[in-house]
Amino acid sequence: MFDRLRRRFFWTPRQKLLTVLLATALVAGLGGWGLVRILQPEDRSCAAGVQRPSGSGECVGVNGDGHSFGVPALAAVTGAIGRENATLKAGEYATVAVLLPITATDPGTREKILRELQGAYAYQYRANHESNSETPKIRLVLANTGNKNAHWRTVVDRLVAMTGAPDRLRAVSGVATSSAEVREAVTALTGAGIAVVGTTITADDLANGPGRDPFPGLARVSPTNSDEARALADFGRVDAARAILVQDSRTGDHYIDTLRTAFAESLKGAPYEPQLYTSPKDNTEEGTTANTFRQITHLICDTRAETVFFAGRHTQLRQFINALGSRGCADRAFTVLTGDEGSYLGADEKLNRAALGKKLTVRYAALAHPDAWKPAPGRRVPTTGGSVVAFETFLTDIARADPEPIPLRDGQAIIAYDAMATAVHAIRQATPANAPYPELADVGTQWPQVKGSLRVQGASGWICLDNHGNPYNKAVPIVELAPDGTQRFVQTAWPEGEPPTASCLPPKRG
Repeated sequence: MFDRLRRRFFWTPRQKLLTVLLATALVAGLGGWGLVRILQPEDRSCAAGVQRPSGSGECVGVNGDGHSFGVPALAAVTGAIGRENATLKAGEYATVAVLLPITATDPGTREKILRELQGAYAYQYRANHESNSETPKIRLVLANTGNKNAHWRTVVDRLVAMTGAPDRLRAVSGVATSSAEVREAVTALTGAGIAVVGTTITADDLANGPGRDPFPGLARVSPTNSDEARALADFGRVDAARAILVQDSRTGDHYIDTLRTAFAESLKGAPYEPQLYTSPKDNTEEGTTANTFRQITHLICDTRAETVFFAGRHTQLRQFINALGSRGCADRAFTVLTGDEGSYLGADEKLNRAALGKKLTVRYAALAHPDAWKPAPGRRVPTTGGSVVAFETFLTDIARADPEPIPLRDGQAIIAYDAMATAVHAIRQATPANAPYPELADVGTQWPQVKGSLRVQGASGWICLDNHGNPYNKAVPIVELAPDGTQRFVQTAWPEGEPPTASCLPPKRG
């Protein structure tokens, strides 16, 4: 009976046709759904203004809502920035961006970025809450250019688009490394009329100067490599006859190139030619330079040198110090002098700290140090060039940036705070009376007036800019790396040989 019914109702020509059509529709529907899924663009967004570029897992872009770009260590400070920005009303603020490779993979760079963001936020809070209600208020956004600044172009294009309402971007800070990518980014930003304040860029050729203005609207709060070298030479009273230069032969890194030139200038008349090594293309990698440094230490032992100037990045500096710790002439004392990359060594776990106890002294020209403007027994604080009050104000402000105590000995938070202070100073100086915010083009033209009584009272020292946006006779803390890894302040040195006068007005240069 059931078999007859099945044949009658399910296998009649009509039912067979309906079965085929139903099956076809079902397969087509599933196939269409799959086709839609295949053709639909992948969602690569991370947060507002931030997404993962094609072929990359990094979250790249610009955000001020508290997004931490996938870096858990930044969550506290980015959250604080997001909460501060949320209190601002449309039309009452100007925006400052901090441009950094926030998703960098190098541990030293990651630490530096954390401190820079903490310093920038600390001054944003002061600008909005403790500046006598000056206007405009400041919105802070974070601009991530990706590891090694690989995506700088995408981010810079976004920043240029933010100069109009509602963002009204008026300055970019950060730009913290003297690399080719950063140079291109600064060129594009200043070419678009955006004022830029560099934090830790020190390369001489990433600056404006007499007869050349490649970056109109660029200012810096850190001394140039040439100024660092002059301050080091003045501090050490180095005898060129007993000094030698160890330098990276790789070109294209503006920090290394200009530091090498500056040190060579300080060593005119030295009897020894420079000792050369070649770093890997990515100078954060170990490469084979440790082998080269083992040989260089043998050659240094063959000289009468007592002072070694080192022109290179921190990974190779650490390898060189480790090699010197195992030198054959262990009975001889050496002092290594280098630029601000030495600040990374305090947190470098691969440094052989025992080497520092073997008649080896390592000193570097820091950009800032917490003891430089802190009175202490037997140490006189300079009466000009900076102030105890300005540094104490910074300590109050930086305590808000994180519930945990923030390490300050590498100077990064201090210098980022000062860069933000300089950007805010220019924005507010450029704002006309009764206007809510300045015109874009007017901010970068303020730099020649940041001097004298209009200087910025920086936590790292006075910021008195020359007509080209470079700090004049900026305080240079000389720091010694102790065997226990602490970065011990030695004394403040000055590019001009002594602190600036109370007027802090740069002299006319020939």
